[in-house]
Amino acid sequence: MSNGEQKFEVTGFQAGGMAAGIKEDGRKDLALLYSEVPAKAAGIFTTNVFKAAPVLLDMERIKSGTTRAVIVNSGNANAATGDEGYQDAVKMARFCAGALQIDEAQVLVASTGVIGRKLPIDKVAGNVSKLVKGLSPGGIPEAAQAIMTTDRYPKIQYREGPVGGSDICVCGIAKGAGMIEPGMATLLAFVLTDADVDDQAMKRALREAADQSFNAISVDGCMSTNDTVLLLANGLAGNRRIRTSTRDFAVFTGMLADVMTELAKSIVRDGEGATKLIEIVVEGAKSAGDAKTVAYQIARSNLVKTAFYGGDPNWGRIISAAGAAGVALDPSAVDLTFDGVPLFRQGQGIAGHLQELVEIMKKDHIRVVVKLGQGTKSFRVFSSDLTLDYVKINAHYTT
Repeated sequence: MSNGEQKFEVTGFQAGGMAAGIKEDGRKDLALLYSEVPAKAAGIFTTNVFKAAPVLLDMERIKSGTTRAVIVNSGNANAATGDEGYQDAVKMARFCAGALQIDEAQVLVASTGVIGRKLPIDKVAGNVSKLVKGLSPGGIPEAAQAIMTTDRYPKIQYREGPVGGSDICVCGIAKGAGMIEPGMATLLAFVLTDADVDDQAMKRALREAADQSFNAISVDGCMSTNDTVLLLANGLAGNRRIRTSTRDFAVFTGMLADVMTELAKSIVRDGEGATKLIEIVVEGAKSAGDAKTVAYQIARSNLVKTAFYGGDPNWGRIISAAGAAGVALDPSAVDLTFDGVPLFRQGQGIAGHLQELVEIMKKDHIRVVVKLGQGTKSFRVFSSDLTLDYVKINAHYTT
């Protein structure tokens, strides 16, 4: 099911968002996701060495396998803030637990914003009761707004369908526009489901869905200190418990991957200053690793990204990037197309498609396919163009 008129409600979950004054411009900056019953939890976190305090806290707490709430602030990353920052993350969870009257260990925390600044924990403390009072089953869109930083719009996806004898739903929210080069996640994403899922199936489904969504995007080649993806499942749909290696698992993972892929694509579309979504598909590789390496080499190329911004079908930049990836290639076997229009084959360019390319380069979603002619493995990455606005946004981010 597409979004349409959907109310974005998941049985047994409540959510909300508000302005607590963490952001100076008065926008919403504090969000809460709450499960009325203990929910199974799985997570994926940044591989950056400089992990933010909330990431360190969540990595420890998620080992229990269950949670009741996730409290999120935007406008401050609480990263590179030392032990004081870690204690602030603990306090954030403690204040939330007190207001909800639940066990402190059952609260996870996430933060996003400027790195290196002390979290104004007093603003969290002074508003958390109001945040809890504002919780509602229809509050997921408010939470999606409250986790935004440089995002131009909130990101939310919803799917429902029959799994294990009952209808289940999967709803996800995410934020992200810059510092997008995930190494096991994206900036922030939270997925809620009422499905009953086995512990191992939860972890595997999240990993498989992330590998084709949040781990297959790049905006600027920069990895955040705060990347967090959390999946919460409260089991209230009453379905037959989903286990690995079953048809139920395949259907559930498909729904989850669909939600997460659409969220990932919306993050790339919303890349700071971005005007185009560039889908880069590398096929015919000897290994999946080779395909991924070549795809990311192209996706990260500033020359490629600026060419797409300018509407210039400069395919030479793409084959140059592919050839610099460190993967052994036979130039005569490589084939390159833009939206099915051939540009390079058998070691040379193909002329005669200029007008078609002019129209293709005007589109906001362009599919680039590079066939290596070496094997059967492939990889797809979603990237964005690089614009003047990206430079402007990031040149003055803290000032």
